[in-house]
Amino acid sequence: MNVTQKLQELGQSLWLDNITRGLLTSGTLSRYIREFAVTGLTSNPTIFDHAIRNSNFYDNAIRQKALAGISGEELFFELALEDLVRAADLFRPIHDATGGIDGWVSLEVSPLLADDTAGTIKAAMQLHARARRPNLFIKIPGTPAGIRAIEETIFAGVPVNVTLLFSREHYLAAAESYMRGIERRLCAGLDARVASVASLFVSRWDVAVNDKVADGLRNRLGIAIAMRTSQASRDLLASKRWQKLAGAGALPQRLLWASTGTKDPAAPDVLYVEALAAPGTINTMPEKTLLAFADHGTVTEAMRVDHAETVLAEFVREGINDGALAADLQREGAKAFAKSWNDLMHCLASKSAELTQTSPGGVGS
Repeated sequence: MNVTQKLQELGQSLWLDNITRGLLTSGTLSRYIREFAVTGLTSNPTIFDHAIRNSNFYDNAIRQKALAGISGEELFFELALEDLVRAADLFRPIHDATGGIDGWVSLEVSPLLADDTAGTIKAAMQLHARARRPNLFIKIPGTPAGIRAIEETIFAGVPVNVTLLFSREHYLAAAESYMRGIERRLCAGLDARVASVASLFVSRWDVAVNDKVADGLRNRLGIAIAMRTSQASRDLLASKRWQKLAGAGALPQRLLWASTGTKDPAAPDVLYVEALAAPGTINTMPEKTLLAFADHGTVTEAMRVDHAETVLAEFVREGINDGALAADLQREGAKAFAKSWNDLMHCLASKSAELTQTSPGGVGS
């Protein structure tokens, strides 16, 4: 048994935080599923921007669609859905075997909708309907407007990956919105089984504070925040309110650890994977981190949460206000995704113009 399978045995799902057409056409994703126990994947605008900008795997498809008059956001979503539908089909046997708990892929609504509740709801419903796959999550940011959209989206029966969460409080707001959506479905006589995950970003905490705290606290804040959030999730799942929903068939909104690639070159490259091994959770990791963990990672015990508050108190003494920083990180994350989105739109426009003026060629559509 390899180390990635040990994570699965512990009760944690290992997802890939990447999608490219090359991963699909080369058979690499299928190999990761087979050899590394990868059971799902996530995507975001930055991932697609890099994939389209830095390869020619999309060129034929871009040319054909551009010649058909498709451009901008519509062009991107056609390309992204082509990839994610193929990936969803690869994970479908896992999805079916786990009763809808695992085997998911994720597609994000436009980051430009981060402050638009109505626009987010409309986009989420349209994208999920276009995919026609039961194991595709629509990613909605946990911004104030996004949180309001989650309840309506869940009520409509659309599975949601709540992204850009940075704290226990962010997670609890997402969980509350999810539960309200399920409760409304039950009141309306609808099926309670609409899945959701809550994505907590981890490493960005440490990037934000490492140069402001003592050396002994470097790369410890993100893990402590994850521990605190994990405890909140455990408490919620033990509550009478959740137990009532579970009894009606509702699926738990699993915690997903995001941003788990190590950013500090002085820290272990598998730091966040080893530290966040927790039953009932998901770790979605960059391809580089996945390969590093498969090569030299270890799994010794499940993540403990009993000393989280002690560690967080040390950061308070260092002058770190985690509540204010969580809000800053969420705003910065939303801005970064919007920038990636705009960069992606410029890239597509440039490639479309270039490719429609050249003769057909390139690599697979």
